[in-house]
Amino acid sequence: MWTRPLLAALFLPLLAGTAVAGAWPREKGQVFLSGAARLNWPQELEHWTSYEPTGQYYTLYLEYGLTDRITVGFDLGRSVSGNGKSVGFLRLPVRDKEGGLKIAAELGLGRIDGHPVIRPGLSLGLGLERGWLAADGFAEIAWVDDTDYIAPFLGMDYKLDLTWGRNLAKDRKLILQVQTGKPWGEPFFARFAPSMVLPVTDVFSAELGVTWGATGDSSMGVLFGFWSNF
Repeated sequence: MWTRPLLAALFLPLLAGTAVAGAWPREKGQVFLSGAARLNWPQELEHWTSYEPTGQYYTLYLEYGLTDRITVGFDLGRSVSGNGKSVGFLRLPVRDKEGGLKIAAELGLGRIDGHPVIRPGLSLGLGLERGWLAADGFAEIAWVDDTDYIAPFLGMDYKLDLTWGRNLAKDRKLILQVQTGKPWGEPFFARFAPSMVLPVTDVFSAELGVTWGATGDSSMGVLFGFWSNF
């Protein structure tokens, strides 16, 4: 449905947003804002023609606690080619008891690479003594009506991100994530994406991370981002 360089960027998950939220609803009136720049290069150095990144993608992610149960937000992204995504979403808790597993369902509507998209999702979360575990799955269902195809059709992409987070001293966070997906018309992929979140002020944190394709993805990359809660 989308070009391979754009797919690699679009399937970088909602890393800053879902790593801590996901199955946990935002409190009423609470805002979470994150942004990131992701730069990619081929893993094989012999494929390098310069030090310039072969892929660049920029994201902005917003969540707002509309009520104590309803979280709404926007997931925006753009590559240097001008293609990108703009998806608004609403998330509701399915299981939100004090202890044990948290479950939340999400529905998003918007456009990805110019195509109308419906994005249902399901998030699971488990709080640990000094961290959390999370699984966030999404299906991106797009209406494709391009002149390259004989007739319009529905294209479906699937994505599942598995996260282990650790709360460290001085409000720092270590995040180890495996990002997987099956884009329409493309092979399954999996990549590793560890990152560190470092507080700068009471409401602002910096995120530094790397990515490494394990299968179906021959790229490596770096991430520079920020988090803000207020």
